[in-house]
Amino acid sequence: MKTKRSILLIDGSNFYFKLKKLKLHHLLEFDFSSFSSFLARKTTIVKRNYYVGKIRQDGTEKTEKLFAAQQKLIAKLKQHQFHYSLGFLLKNDGVYHEKGVDVQIAVDILVSTYENVCDHIILVSSDTDLSPAIKKAVEKGKTVEYVGFSHQPSLGLIKFCSESTLLKEEDLKQFLSPHK
Repeated sequence: MKTKRSILLIDGSNFYFKLKKLKLHHLLEFDFSSFSSFLARKTTIVKRNYYVGKIRQDGTEKTEKLFAAQQKLIAKLKQHQFHYSLGFLLKNDGVYHEKGVDVQIAVDILVSTYENVCDHIILVSSDTDLSPAIKKAVEKGKTVEYVGFSHQPSLGLIKFCSESTLLKEEDLKQFLSPHK
């Protein structure tokens, strides 16, 4: 029997803020390789993508620190064989909003579906804006697995995806260095 091919798509901002609610958001201490294997189970991951808004430097100490941290995260992701896609951050009324990431994820879902890159799409995001792409992938015979968080599941994605995995705090702790 042929092993199923999977892709892993992680919405970085969504992932970070879900982990932050659990006080597990130390991404530079996170073992992305083990996390990937845990999610893949009996499939072979052929592509790993991490999506995040690009920090724009404006000369302030805060953006310099954020930019440096993002560069460290990107280096860590590369060590774990992740590709990364950068959206952008738009400042509105003093608050930054991530833009372009959902579109990139949706495009990757559809390209992977239509180019038959995989059989199984593992989606770590709780963004229901992805539902049209998810529905099309499922319609075309792909298994789309929503990976969410038990403390804040997306009922919309549970509805649209073929499978759902809800991670608990204890599931996630194993991927952090012991001192965190």
